[in-house]
Amino acid sequence: MRSVVWHCCTVKLHGGIKVNGKEYASGSNISWFAVYPFFLIHMLVFGVSGFLMAYTENRPPTAFLFAHGGLAILVYTVFYLAFFGKDEVKWMFINAGLGTLGVYTQIGWIVSLFGKNVDDYPIYVHVIPFLYFVLYTFLLRQAFLDMLLARENEIRKKVVETGYIVITTAVYLISYFRH
Repeated sequence: MRSVVWHCCTVKLHGGIKVNGKEYASGSNISWFAVYPFFLIHMLVFGVSGFLMAYTENRPPTAFLFAHGGLAILVYTVFYLAFFGKDEVKWMFINAGLGTLGVYTQIGWIVSLFGKNVDDYPIYVHVIPFLYFVLYTFLLRQAFLDMLLARENEIRKKVVETGYIVITTAVYLISYFRH
């Protein structure tokens, strides 16, 4: 059973990449565990640090926020292109544009946990936290597609994507009305 679980939890690469010193060509399959745990934790740490820097009382200069967060976001996007392909990344940004209100409500809710209001900050301060949020939720969707073996199974993929939309919309609405 263990080998079946290990074998079925793979990610098909859309670009070449080197992982732990080993080269993988475009079209190769690599273990789900070689991609998601690292990026989920790494992005969470960088996202939280970018979030805290953007919304702290004594925040660093805006140029530093953009340099620190922008570089990390660029690197993650390059990895996303290799792991998931240009079409998936294109849709990530399209959905981000469409979901700006949802992201805004989520950031507003998170900031409110610290006794602050999202409108107290200039719009440019929100750019890095918004992009981290978009990249992280994209990664969650990709993880669920691969973990539930839905990427290559159209019926399962529709179920996962519908569930993702329903759960995300519910969380956004709850956040919006609680905020």
